[in-house]
Amino acid sequence: MELSEIRTKIDAVDDQLLQLFLERMSLAEEVAAYKNEHHLPILNKQREREVLAKVTEKAGEKEQYAYHLFSTLFELARSRQAELIDAPTRVAAQVKSSLAAGGPVFPQTGLVACQGVEGANSQVACDRILPRGNIVYVKTFDAVVSAVESGLCKFGVLPIENSSNGSVRAVYELLQAHKLSVVRSTRLCIRHELLALPGVKLEDITEIYSHEQAIGQCSKFLNGLNGVRVVPCANTAMAAKMVAESGSRHAAAISSHPCAALYGLECVSDDIQNSDNNYTRFFCITKEPVIYAGANRISLIIACDNKPGALYEILSKLAALNINMTKLESCPVSGRNFEFMFFLELEADVQAPGVLPMLQEMERSCASFNFLGSYAEV
Repeated sequence: MELSEIRTKIDAVDDQLLQLFLERMSLAEEVAAYKNEHHLPILNKQREREVLAKVTEKAGEKEQYAYHLFSTLFELARSRQAELIDAPTRVAAQVKSSLAAGGPVFPQTGLVACQGVEGANSQVACDRILPRGNIVYVKTFDAVVSAVESGLCKFGVLPIENSSNGSVRAVYELLQAHKLSVVRSTRLCIRHELLALPGVKLEDITEIYSHEQAIGQCSKFLNGLNGVRVVPCANTAMAAKMVAESGSRHAAAISSHPCAALYGLECVSDDIQNSDNNYTRFFCITKEPVIYAGANRISLIIACDNKPGALYEILSKLAALNINMTKLESCPVSGRNFEFMFFLELEADVQAPGVLPMLQEMERSCASFNFLGSYAEV
């Protein structure tokens, strides 16, 4: 048989498949109406398992392909039913109130809490997110959260991840524990320098201070040094300030170029980060959930049941709507053996068709679901 003949037959089968698929989706809508009327959950795992068992038995050697086909059909049907079923969820209420509280333009002013001192990367991120903001410096990430939660500051800025050193999990844990909302993000290119008092040479240095993230980002440089003690501290700018105030000619700080001029230090060695493609992302947080115009990213923290296929069920919801996932990172759940929560970031608008129903269905099916916010990156 010629290829053209085979393709003609495939086209005919595709037409039949499409008609059958549309008919199946219409029946799924009827099921949704019944479930809505009788207050039944969307997911009926037992029914799906029975169908999959029957399908794989009939499919013979192609059983794995049939299994994935019907699993996808179930996911599409559930996504459609989620759009039609009127069942209240926390995420729907949160998105609705967040959109109502937002506006067409992100604020340019306001009190913003920032961990560190003048010259810190967080300060640069503050200036980018709130160009005319009034920065309140605090000592720790916890203090940033407390300043926002107490109402002292309307906004807070926190580092959330680095391209070479991963997520700042302590910040994710704070966001989850305190139920704060992410309203903006920004990404800074980070260049690290080794700073010391004027005239100090590399061979004079016996102690280096910096934030643990910066230390990790410069691990190759540090591993090449002998007899040098590396001391973590709260912030790269605070490390530079500490070295300047110490007067020690044996101390240095891993910090940024602006901090050299700011604190009267000199660069002993520049561009010491492991990668030239070294970026840190920052979240801007608020106490109350707000979604401003132009928001096209969604951040979530979820936990799914510890069973085979549980994460696949979550990810298939995104695939069904062609939503791009830009971040998926697992983190062990404290105090529970082999259980994980996941940090997810999606490129999606909560007002786009199907997105909110997808989030609602995800909330219903996840053991734990935390909607951090919908926002734009600047």
